[in-house]
Amino acid sequence: MTDKALVLRGVTKRFDATDILRGVDLELGAGEFVALVGPSGCGKSTLLRLIAGFDAADSGSIAMAGRPIDRLPPHERDIAMVFQSFALYPHMSVFENLATPLAVRRLSLAGRLPLTRHAVPGARAAWAGIRQDVAEIARMLQIEPLLGRRPGQLSGGQKQRVALGRAIARRPRIFLMDEPLSSLDAALRTELRVELVELQRRLGVSCLYVTHDQTEAMTMADRIAVMLNGRVAQVGTPAEVYGDPQHLAVARFIGTPSINILPAELGADGRLLILGQAQPLRVAADAGPDLTAAIRPEHLAFRRTASRAAEPGDLLASVRHVEHLGHEAMVQLALASRPDLAVSIRVGQARLHEALALAPQEQLALRIAPESRLVFDAAGDRLPAKPVIGQPVATAVAS
Repeated sequence: MTDKALVLRGVTKRFDATDILRGVDLELGAGEFVALVGPSGCGKSTLLRLIAGFDAADSGSIAMAGRPIDRLPPHERDIAMVFQSFALYPHMSVFENLATPLAVRRLSLAGRLPLTRHAVPGARAAWAGIRQDVAEIARMLQIEPLLGRRPGQLSGGQKQRVALGRAIARRPRIFLMDEPLSSLDAALRTELRVELVELQRRLGVSCLYVTHDQTEAMTMADRIAVMLNGRVAQVGTPAEVYGDPQHLAVARFIGTPSINILPAELGADGRLLILGQAQPLRVAADAGPDLTAAIRPEHLAFRRTASRAAEPGDLLASVRHVEHLGHEAMVQLALASRPDLAVSIRVGQARLHEALALAPQEQLALRIAPESRLVFDAAGDRLPAKPVIGQPVATAVAS
């Protein structure tokens, strides 16, 4: 993508003796929706404030459409921000909340005041245009019946639509959204995230969306940027970040339930050993000690050991708990060789009834799908791995 709506290079920010941002590099394409995810305190909201101009970066550069904006005041950055707290004017009607940013941009102070606006040349025509634009936004967001109400008379979902409308009214180049749906109930979040994506695509405005909700990030974004410890650890499509994490910390953070983390090492023949069990996978001979294997819950298959003995490469485990989620089940297990390590399996419709019939403490043999093994070195960096030629390929029949 050559047309960049926003480019950040080496952005840093420190508060007192604490480094919040440690050299952030990030690009946002024209019309692109990028979700910024990461644990609390990693610097997501701080980064939005720097882009919006509410705070200044200590170093680095911020450019929008090829133009540096570091020294511009917030109102000149052509950016609209949507907050978690809605930030509506409580004494104003919905119409006035939507009209105010338009009036500020199009009219002088005298043209905005009720007692003097009629005496200002062009104010009448400007207000007619504002009313027309507010009506269009209200239709777009389906809040026309609410224009006469005040924020205190609105539900959470209605307030969020008004907050979005006020941002749209500015007709910005970029939307910055700081967890705008987090205070809503689950059903309303699902409804509004679909509407928000449709709206963003219809308007064609680039959006940088901060969220702690991985479901939002995975379902809404064109790309996901994972922030860890003040840096962008990885940027990619939802499929890339989930299926091809380049660092162990990214693999741990992305995915619900969390990825299974198991200690590993290199065997004498160069094959990967997970808890002493040889796997049909090889990594570089210089990979070093203290390796880590990461396996998604859907890439583990189970077999009841009462019906068939364990095979080479299997991991033995006992059932701790089975969670029935309707369309699937999550099976929580304890490994026989490492009871302190909890392992999760995601079981789909094909074997759902069998999973629900599992009894606590029942012994199972676990088989890992070969193509799913992610291997990381002692520093947490991803290692290339190749399947061993001639080895049978297991399939994750648990899903």
